[in-house]
Amino acid sequence: MTARTTFLADGVRSALRELGAAAKRGLGDPALAELVQIRASQLNRCAFCLDLHLGIARKQGVGERQLGLLDAWEEAGEVFDARERAALALTEAVTVLTGGTSRTKSGGGFVPDEVYEEASRHFDAAALAHLLGLIAAINSWNRLMVGRRIPPGSDDW
Repeated sequence: MTARTTFLADGVRSALRELGAAAKRGLGDPALAELVQIRASQLNRCAFCLDLHLGIARKQGVGERQLGLLDAWEEAGEVFDARERAALALTEAVTVLTGGTSRTKSGGGFVPDEVYEEASRHFDAAALAHLLGLIAAINSWNRLMVGRRIPPGSDDW
């Protein structure tokens, strides 16, 4: 794969980096932050971000079993604890936004209420806000990298 362009406006790059860094600091769980970023990157098919965050996750001590089963986390049983499952469900809901097209009580077309409520049982308001910020940041990075076709391992992005 050849990059379409490696140009990314400095203001955009620095803003997204700061958003991601602030969200990670506020979440306070570096391993979970990497699981969230990897899962969003899987859904968005961003090879650059997958490559990057898999490496970081390993350095943060995330085990190969979790990394290998992340794409099937709902079926992985106790490989992921309840807090991780709540974060991953929220990541998927915010990333995909396919709950339907009508504004129903269950959140059709938006993040379903039950997904948000489950996340709020495991994260206080501040941590939940940081988790949502992290999800927004990685989705932005995914779209920028996929849109520009930045290959895995690229230093020039």
